[in-house]
Amino acid sequence: MTVGPSSAAPAPPHPVVRHMVRRSRDEAHRASTPLELFFDLCFVVAVGQAGRQLATALGEGHLRVALVGYLFAFFAVWWAWMNFTWFASAYDCDDVPYRVTTLVQITGVLILAAGIPRLFTNGATGLAVAGYVVMRLAMVTQWLRAAQGESGAARTMARRYAAGITLVQIGWVLMLLLPSSAIPYVIPVGVLIELSVPAVAERSVQTSWHPEHISERYGLFTLIVLGETVSAATVATQSAIDEHEALGRLVLIAVGGLLLCFSAWWIYFARPVHGHLRSNRQAFLWGYGHYLIFGSAAAIGAGLEVAVEYAVGAAHISQAAATAAVTVPAALYLFTVWALHSRHTKTGAAQWVLPVASLAVLACTAAGTAGVLATGLVGAATVAVGVWLHSREPVPAQA
Repeated sequence: MTVGPSSAAPAPPHPVVRHMVRRSRDEAHRASTPLELFFDLCFVVAVGQAGRQLATALGEGHLRVALVGYLFAFFAVWWAWMNFTWFASAYDCDDVPYRVTTLVQITGVLILAAGIPRLFTNGATGLAVAGYVVMRLAMVTQWLRAAQGESGAARTMARRYAAGITLVQIGWVLMLLLPSSAIPYVIPVGVLIELSVPAVAERSVQTSWHPEHISERYGLFTLIVLGETVSAATVATQSAIDEHEALGRLVLIAVGGLLLCFSAWWIYFARPVHGHLRSNRQAFLWGYGHYLIFGSAAAIGAGLEVAVEYAVGAAHISQAAATAAVTVPAALYLFTVWALHSRHTKTGAAQWVLPVASLAVLACTAAGTAGVLATGLVGAATVAVGVWLHSREPVPAQA
């Protein structure tokens, strides 16, 4: 008997289990899902932990511990986040196994976050590595599911991803058996191998990521990281006000910090960038480069904490070092946003606003107690100049 459309049972909005197949790169209205947003919010817990530990180490004058610990911890967070983001742009099927596996990845990042303080204080990598391995092995199951729904070269690609990620995780676990003195030399090798997995896996065929979806996901994570920066600076300032009377210096830092964060948001979202993401080479360079954007944005918050601690006499470093904790990541942020965004979307004089601004921010290191305020004013001036130059651009003729 033929069943007509009127008598057919509607399909459930979220199937319990279904085949994971590639989504179209030309799909309309491809937006971030609530699960992806929840994923980002949980990952920013680890970002916050890394920022707080960075601030503590910088405030105590332990520059090497601060940089090594932060770069490693932030790589673990960023790489796991980025791998899931690109995978989800190509294969998100939103069924029960997909959701559960994503929640396991979230559990892994929370374990990683719990291990970050130990990474900074005594170099203990066990808990951080355990959390990272949980995240990455969950990603392996996603790729194995993708392989089941693929055929030919696409199936080979998915299996290469699964095999490559698995082998690297075995390497991270074996690293824990080495003497602690050898681990700092092994970590860079592991990082390079991790970075090479996508290039090896996608030699023959590429994943069908969605340009607008990817640019939106990166933009949302940038927003969350900047929000964490504002939160960290606010908490540090409030704690200082409760215990000390250095209101004048704290007001300068608070105003400069707010101007800097507002400017960072404005500059990143000044122009849409998804039109630049036309090929895998362009998109991967852009995606990998965001390690510096995300890392520097989060480090600005840590720098503001250090500046507050110095203002109230709690930091054991010089005035120049305290100011540099803000100006260096701010300059890096401006330069990398230019390298990844602005130079592809602007022409003429507007092309050089951000490189000049990054140099001006570095010069603010010499401004003493007003260094953070000067940095914020440079950021605000950069926005103002950018808006003025944009207003002078010719309006495209209507068709």
